[in-house]
Amino acid sequence: MSATITTVEPPPVPAPRSSTLWPRLARPAAAVLSGALLYASFPPRPLWWLVLPGFALLGWVLSARKLRAALGLGLLAGLGFMLPLLHWTGEEVGPVPWLALALAEAVFIAVGCVGVAAVSRLPYWPVWAAAVWTLDEAVRARVPFGGFPWGKIAFGQADSAFLPLAALGGTPLLSFAVVLCGFGLLEAVRQVRRHRAAGTVPRSAVVAAVVTVAAPVAAALAALPLVDDSPEDGTATVAAVQGNVPRLGLDFNSQRRAVLDNHANRTEQLARDVKAGKVPQPDFVLWPENSSDLDPYRNADAREAIDRAVRAIGAPTVIGAVLTPDTGPLRNTLIEWDPKNGPVDTYDKRHIQPFGEYMPMRSVARVFSKDVDRVQRDFGRGRTVGVFDLAGTKVGLVTCYEAAFDDAVRDTVKNGGQLIAVPSNNATFGRSEMTYQQLAMSQVRAVEHGRSVVVPVTSGVSAVIRPDGTIVERTKMFTPDALVDEVPLRSSLTPATRMGALPEGVLALLALSGLGWATARSVRARNGRKGAAAAAPEDVPAGT
Repeated sequence: MSATITTVEPPPVPAPRSSTLWPRLARPAAAVLSGALLYASFPPRPLWWLVLPGFALLGWVLSARKLRAALGLGLLAGLGFMLPLLHWTGEEVGPVPWLALALAEAVFIAVGCVGVAAVSRLPYWPVWAAAVWTLDEAVRARVPFGGFPWGKIAFGQADSAFLPLAALGGTPLLSFAVVLCGFGLLEAVRQVRRHRAAGTVPRSAVVAAVVTVAAPVAAALAALPLVDDSPEDGTATVAAVQGNVPRLGLDFNSQRRAVLDNHANRTEQLARDVKAGKVPQPDFVLWPENSSDLDPYRNADAREAIDRAVRAIGAPTVIGAVLTPDTGPLRNTLIEWDPKNGPVDTYDKRHIQPFGEYMPMRSVARVFSKDVDRVQRDFGRGRTVGVFDLAGTKVGLVTCYEAAFDDAVRDTVKNGGQLIAVPSNNATFGRSEMTYQQLAMSQVRAVEHGRSVVVPVTSGVSAVIRPDGTIVERTKMFTPDALVDEVPLRSSLTPATRMGALPEGVLALLALSGLGWATARSVRARNGRKGAAAAAPEDVPAGT
């Protein structure tokens, strides 16, 4: 009699939780990392090239994702980018405004990432995807409340090999080329890996690599001759005065007379240095935005302080002042002050800062921050392009925040500006990265329009920038100083200046075409699946 042996199979051992969790977290983690790489590519870090692996990683994250997943992943990427980039907005008002702004900008990026995911199945998808990103930047620069262009990829490329493209097609083309190259790196690597096992790389992979990687690089090299700092119209000696502020933060201008006196005193010191032969006599002088928050038209003491300083230096001087009319909004104004005739011309800032210089939705905003009520009287918008004739030099005026807007800078050059001045006030943001981010914008603008750019700032960093984007003079932060430099003057227009918004419009149409094509393909595929499902019962043999 034989015994029967029954073998009992052990129950399956469940896979470790971490091994199933990691695949689900890989793309979200990569999305955040891609945004962090974009942030790290911005000044003050000289790591502009990090933008390329940042977009390659983002392309991998979004490739062939469903639109809902792309929205969530795009939001994570946007937060990874915007939270650290805009940290300075909460420098003095706490985290709520900073978090709200970063979230709003991240939502825009998330919507753009949905578009990137939608076109990621198209042939030559990096081209369509880069156009979609550029379209997203164009929308962010316009809505809501006039837009907020901060974080445009072009503004992180002040030291980049791609910078000459700004002279060819402005910041939209520069952004497009950089994003295209990043997405193209992913596609080139993907094609090579996909076909390496076969021993050959197909022609399509080579073409994809050339179009999406080599083409932006070749275009940047081809655009190099457009970057020219020769003095077509001679030179001018310009002085930028940085008077410094009595204290940091939102209350820096509570001692308004102290801010004015700082700039007047530093200008008088400059006059003494000129008389002693230490520095050359400037043809004109630039003070920063808000260098006189006392209205010199209404305050005799302020007018006398400015008059005394301008007469001492003996050159026309641009004064940044806050004008307080009896009725209506305040005016953030630049005043041309002549040493003999006093104030002779004005420019009112056209792009004013929402939630800073005016308060939209005041009752709603008050729920999030009590600092809303610091803005007790709104500023009004200027309507006229600012170009001053300073001792025979046509100087285009762009006040601080306006440097982020393509049209504000372009208008001054098209209206005859031979040099661009960007009087700014960054004291509110302390020692944060804001001042370096804004300085990089001015470097990009210099190349975009082929103009020297002079940036006088209340507390730093003030700078003199050549038309090729090179910073030749700069100050330290929160240190009284005066920069004096001979700068080239130019009147020719770059292709970017001539074409204006046309490159951005073309890229927007390219993006919309790609999105339309992707939508049509998706609809056809869905209809095809529905048709196949409807026909399936008829194809089943009888009796089965």
